Amino acid sequence: MRSTFLPFSKPSITEKEVAGVADVLRSGWITTGPKAAAFEEAFKKYTGAAEAVAMTSETGVMITLARALNLGPGDEVITPSMTWVSMVNVTELFGAKPVFVDCDRETLMLSPEAVERAITPRTKLIVPVHFAGAVFDVDGMRKVAARHGIPLVEDAAHALGAEYRGRRIGSSGTALFSFHPIKNITTGEGGMFASSDKALADRLRSLKFHGLGVDAYDRQTHGRAPQAEVVEPGYKFNMPDMQAVLGLGQLERLDEMNAHRAAIAAYYREKFASMDEIRPLGLPSGYPFKHAWHLFAVRFTAEKPGLTRDDFMKELKARNIGTGLHFRCAHLQKFYRDKYGFTRGALPNTEWNSDRLVSLPLFPDMTEADADDVIAAIKDILAK
Repeated sequence: MRSTFLPFSKPSITEKEVAGVADVLRSGWITTGPKAAAFEEAFKKYTGAAEAVAMTSETGVMITLARALNLGPGDEVITPSMTWVSMVNVTELFGAKPVFVDCDRETLMLSPEAVERAITPRTKLIVPVHFAGAVFDVDGMRKVAARHGIPLVEDAAHALGAEYRGRRIGSSGTALFSFHPIKNITTGEGGMFASSDKALADRLRSLKFHGLGVDAYDRQTHGRAPQAEVVEPGYKFNMPDMQAVLGLGQLERLDEMNAHRAAIAAYYREKFASMDEIRPLGLPSGYPFKHAWHLFAVRFTAEKPGLTRDDFMKELKARNIGTGLHFRCAHLQKFYRDKYGFTRGALPNTEWNSDRLVSLPLFPDMTEADADDVIAAIKDILAK
């Protein structure tokens, strides 16, 4: 058994990146400033996005987007239940209704066909999720959205560096990214709005900083323009330079870190191929894509008496192996269960996976020996 604990995720931060944050602290300009502007520019260059707006979290991005789209009572937002609850909660907070769609049993993503069946005259927004670093059928989803005249927003929290048909996610359309510590790059906390829609991006720039008519850091005046005034009430989600400078360093290493994630994932998949009790997620087919390997999620299917998925996670922890759970389905969480009367059976694929999912350790500084420890611990649990 390992002598030290192996977390399921750990950010990879270099001394150069630490020094960059220290330099910002010494500079006298630690809130939104030149580094935040540089991070947005670097993000646009990396993804190919026309517009990028950095904020303090992806949830902040979702809130400003909901306001910009005038989401409100009577509206519906199509979303998977197999996701973190941020967009679902934002939908509720704005008085709209989340419409949950069942995911594919193997890839855990929404299909264009399933989304189209859920559209009603009240549908205001479609927010599918690129799950675990794989990507959904972007072209198919865009055709459905365009056919019904409904905005499509890609939740790309798991997909920075992923590609669809040779194009990086975020290069076109509208996508939302997260820089939480477990994500492919981190700014501590943080998020990015990437879009081809300049008018929408400009409105989010204003809304993220009190609704002022200029950004928190104006590129021309290098500060807040004296004549800036409130155009409409807004929020306070602007990313400070302390976070942005970390993002700049992380973005430089993203491809390298993703390649290491991919190598560990390939090693896992090889070793688990002969274990019926451990089923990695299926990979999408029908279109070329590049996986970002944000998570290595498996389904624990041993289903032996006295060994549930939760027991399995506890047994791994006892052997110094950390795990995560991504995710408990949103529609069966207490608030949504109580408000909408959801019961088991409503979304069978989602529920089957939610009961069995386990995220195994996967992060850039892992070694193959670490992965061997995970595999050995799993074999030991199953043998007993």
